[in-house]
Amino acid sequence: MLALEVIRGLRVVAAPEALDAAPWGEDAVVLRFAADDAFVVAAIEIDLADEHAIIADETAFVGGWLTDDDLDEWVVPHIEWPLPDARPALAQGFIAGVPAKLWLTDGRTLLLCPAAYAHELSERLR
Repeated sequence: MLALEVIRGLRVVAAPEALDAAPWGEDAVVLRFAADDAFVVAAIEIDLADEHAIIADETAFVGGWLTDDDLDEWVVPHIEWPLPDARPALAQGFIAGVPAKLWLTDGRTLLLCPAAYAHELSERLR
Protein backbone atom coordinates (compact mmCIF):
# COMPACT_ATOMS: atom_id res chain seq x y z
CA MET A 1 0.00 0.00 0.00
CA LEU A 2 1.19 3.48 -0.84
CA ALA A 3 1.97 5.50 2.30
CA LEU A 4 1.03 9.17 2.12
CA GLU A 5 2.73 11.65 4.44
CA VAL A 6 2.28 15.36 5.06
CA ILE A 7 4.37 17.27 2.54
CA ARG A 8 5.60 20.43 4.23
CA GLY A 9 6.51 23.47 2.22
CA LEU A 10 5.96 27.15 1.70
CA ARG A 11 2.96 28.57 -0.12
CA VAL A 12 4.10 31.69 -1.97
CA VAL A 13 1.71 34.09 -3.65
CA ALA A 14 3.53 36.91 -5.41
CA ALA A 15 3.93 38.73 -8.68
CA PRO A 16 4.89 36.25 -11.41
CA GLU A 17 8.11 38.17 -12.09
CA ALA A 18 9.13 37.85 -8.44
CA LEU A 19 8.51 34.10 -8.50
CA ASP A 20 10.46 33.75 -11.75
CA ALA A 21 13.48 35.57 -10.27
CA ALA A 22 13.34 34.06 -6.77
CA PRO A 23 16.57 32.56 -5.46
CA TRP A 24 15.14 29.13 -4.67
CA GLY A 25 17.54 26.80 -2.91
CA GLU A 26 19.29 24.05 -4.81
CA ASP A 27 17.12 21.32 -3.28
CA ALA A 28 13.83 23.23 -3.53
CA VAL A 29 11.03 21.82 -5.63
CA VAL A 30 8.96 24.71 -6.94
CA LEU A 31 5.47 23.80 -8.10
CA ARG A 32 3.77 26.67 -9.89
CA PHE A 33 0.05 26.09 -9.41
CA ALA A 34 -0.61 29.39 -11.20
CA ALA A 35 1.50 32.24 -12.53
CA ASP A 36 1.36 33.97 -9.14
CA ASP A 37 1.03 30.93 -6.86
CA ALA A 38 3.74 28.44 -5.93
CA PHE A 39 4.11 25.60 -3.46
CA VAL A 40 7.77 25.15 -2.59
CA VAL A 41 8.97 21.89 -1.04
CA ALA A 42 12.33 21.79 0.76
CA ALA A 43 12.53 25.53 1.27
CA ILE A 44 12.82 27.03 4.73
CA GLU A 45 12.51 30.68 3.81
CA ILE A 46 12.66 32.85 0.75
CA ASP A 47 13.41 36.49 0.02
CA LEU A 48 11.28 37.84 -2.82
CA ALA A 49 11.40 41.11 -4.70
CA ASP A 50 7.69 41.66 -4.02
CA GLU A 51 6.76 43.65 -0.94
CA HIS A 52 3.19 42.36 -1.13
CA ALA A 53 4.10 38.69 -1.36
CA ILE A 54 2.31 36.25 0.88
CA ILE A 55 4.60 33.53 2.23
CA ALA A 56 3.17 30.97 4.61
CA ASP A 57 3.96 27.48 5.87
CA GLU A 58 1.82 24.97 4.01
CA THR A 59 0.83 21.59 5.40
CA ALA A 60 -2.39 21.02 3.48
CA PHE A 61 -0.93 18.40 1.13
CA VAL A 62 -0.06 14.77 1.59
CA GLY A 63 1.85 12.59 -0.78
CA GLY A 64 5.15 10.95 -1.39
CA TRP A 65 8.01 10.45 -3.81
CA LEU A 66 7.54 7.59 -6.26
CA THR A 67 9.99 5.80 -8.51
CA ASP A 68 9.01 5.32 -12.14
CA ASP A 69 8.05 1.74 -11.30
CA ASP A 70 5.89 2.93 -8.37
CA LEU A 71 4.20 5.46 -10.65
CA ASP A 72 3.46 2.79 -13.25
CA GLU A 73 2.20 0.29 -10.66
CA TRP A 74 0.25 2.49 -8.24
CA VAL A 75 -0.89 5.57 -10.14
CA VAL A 76 -1.04 5.14 -13.91
CA PRO A 77 -3.76 2.45 -13.77
CA HIS A 78 -5.96 4.96 -11.91
CA ILE A 79 -5.77 7.94 -14.24
CA GLU A 80 -7.78 8.65 -17.37
CA TRP A 81 -5.61 11.44 -18.74
CA PRO A 82 -2.25 11.36 -20.50
CA LEU A 83 0.92 12.10 -18.58
CA PRO A 84 3.06 14.80 -20.17
CA ASP A 85 6.06 13.50 -22.08
CA ALA A 86 8.37 16.42 -21.23
CA ARG A 87 10.06 16.47 -17.84
CA PRO A 88 10.00 18.19 -15.43
CA ALA A 89 6.26 18.80 -15.56
CA LEU A 90 3.40 19.47 -13.21
CA ALA A 91 0.28 17.51 -14.07
CA GLN A 92 -3.01 17.58 -12.25
CA GLY A 93 -6.33 15.84 -12.46
CA PHE A 94 -8.26 13.05 -10.84
CA ILE A 95 -6.32 10.01 -9.70
CA ALA A 96 -8.66 7.21 -8.71
CA GLY A 97 -11.40 9.83 -8.58
CA VAL A 98 -9.47 12.06 -6.16
CA PRO A 99 -8.04 15.48 -7.12
CA ALA A 100 -4.27 15.20 -7.14
CA LYS A 101 -1.07 16.58 -8.65
CA LEU A 102 2.05 14.92 -10.00
CA TRP A 103 5.46 16.59 -10.20
CA LEU A 104 7.14 14.44 -12.83
CA THR A 105 10.91 14.44 -13.18
CA ASP A 106 13.33 11.99 -14.72
CA GLY A 107 13.40 8.98 -12.43
CA ARG A 108 10.98 10.09 -9.73
CA THR A 109 7.58 11.68 -9.21
CA LEU A 110 6.05 13.59 -6.33
CA LEU A 111 2.40 12.65 -5.78
CA LEU A 112 0.37 15.32 -3.97
CA CYS A 113 -3.23 15.49 -2.90
CA PRO A 114 -5.13 17.67 -0.46
CA ALA A 115 -4.82 16.27 3.07
CA ALA A 116 -8.59 16.02 3.33
CA TYR A 117 -8.50 13.29 0.66
CA ALA A 118 -5.54 11.32 2.04
CA HIS A 119 -7.53 8.37 3.33
CA GLU A 120 -9.65 8.20 0.19
CA LEU A 121 -6.63 8.20 -2.14
CA SER A 122 -4.74 5.64 -0.06
CA GLU A 123 -7.71 3.29 -0.09
CA ARG A 124 -8.28 3.66 -3.83
CA LEU A 125 -4.62 3.08 -4.77
CA ARG A 126 -4.53 -0.38 -3.22
